[in-house]
Amino acid sequence: MTRILVTNDDGVFSEGIRLLARELGRLAEVVVVAPDREQSATGHSLTLTRPLRMVKLEEGWYSVDGTPTDCVNLAVLWLLKEARPDLVVSGINFGLNVGDDVTYSGTVSATFEATLLGIPSIAFSQEVAEGFSFARSATLAARFVETVLAEPELPADLLLNVNFPAGAVRGLAFTRLGKRVYRQSVIEKEDPRGRKYYWIAGTPEWQEDRGTDHEAVQSGMVSVTPLHLDLTDYRGLEAYAGLAGRLASRAGERSG
Repeated sequence: MTRILVTNDDGVFSEGIRLLARELGRLAEVVVVAPDREQSATGHSLTLTRPLRMVKLEEGWYSVDGTPTDCVNLAVLWLLKEARPDLVVSGINFGLNVGDDVTYSGTVSATFEATLLGIPSIAFSQEVAEGFSFARSATLAARFVETVLAEPELPADLLLNVNFPAGAVRGLAFTRLGKRVYRQSVIEKEDPRGRKYYWIAGTPEWQEDRGTDHEAVQSGMVSVTPLHLDLTDYRGLEAYAGLAGRLASRAGERSG
């Protein structure tokens, strides 16, 4: 029987993961391993400086006092090591994960870890605005997963980032990542004991480009963006040829 590992970054008790797991349970055996609390914007981070604790909440449901990446790691390499999952699904996230935000997202980073472990993966996120519904998106997510699982052979490095619009769904578009620019700021405050603390804040501004995930969601479309972990700038291998030669020349110089 097909086995699906489900995780998220909003925590094991979030509505999005509960409804998603329920819908996916109609298609396959579902095992949920998710953080015991919100882990938004943790990125692709592993906990290496302290031990992790995994608690069984009910049959097929486990909480971990770590990041989404920790959860996938523990599930695949320990909990399910005798029968690895066929697919890792992360979400449904409370809020979009589009454009450059995928680099911060714990939801998407869980799928990064799945890819590194050789398991196909899908991340689902929900726009939060008037009319949004996790129930509707969970149903759509299950249909999406059912279609993917029906493919003759899934590439081990399949990684799809899916975002649902808040309003009525007008269709589905395969997209590229959009570009979000933050007008970043750091706010300094002082606590009642006179100690300073800081908030990192920012106002997002989107570049209005055609064919992006942001543009698709704003148009009422479900955006599907294929991602991969090869961060090599292949254009740079040619464009920086001159710099590469100069660096190679300096590397060959004798020190002293």
